[in-house]
Amino acid sequence: MKPVDTSFFDYPCIDLAQQLLGHYLVHQLPSQTLIGRIVETEAYKGPQDQAAHSFNNRRTKRTEIMFDRPGLAYIYQMHTHTLINVVAGPIGVPHAVLIRALEPIQGITYMRLNRPKIKNDFELTNGPGKLTKALHINMNYYGHALTDKPLYIVEGKTVNEIDTSPRVGVRNTGEAADYPWRFFEKNNPFVSKFR
Repeated sequence: MKPVDTSFFDYPCIDLAQQLLGHYLVHQLPSQTLIGRIVETEAYKGPQDQAAHSFNNRRTKRTEIMFDRPGLAYIYQMHTHTLINVVAGPIGVPHAVLIRALEPIQGITYMRLNRPKIKNDFELTNGPGKLTKALHINMNYYGHALTDKPLYIVEGKTVNEIDTSPRVGVRNTGEAADYPWRFFEKNNPFVSKFR
């Protein structure tokens, strides 16, 4: 599977969040390759987006990579979960797209080992912390170019029906809580449950 070219990420943040749907996130481990099809994303448009870590151009050790070029991995930890984002927008503009859910495609047996308590395969990767556990993605990939192996994006097919909603877990962010910047493939059972 061939990684996408850097030009794949040359879209404004909101557009990239939709463009990523239907494409594949691939993690090549020494023993096998894990693949998930991206079915849900969220756009974060700092500095004007109060829900973004980079709101008001906040530049910290954690957010520094968001100011770099598009297509890099912005990975951070929230509680016990690791979350993966794709840096979006031009250099110096700290935008990112959170990958919220994947449809498992390859390496499902290994994914189950990484998430032994799940009840069914629909729960393997239907959330941003779940998918990183299943695909064994950790903080070591902070700043990694998602055009390079072993963690990369492969072109798939464009999703025909995209649905939208406000983003998840950003209730205390003023008007940003209502921005319809969560995008997902309509009727796909691997999309996370909206809470």
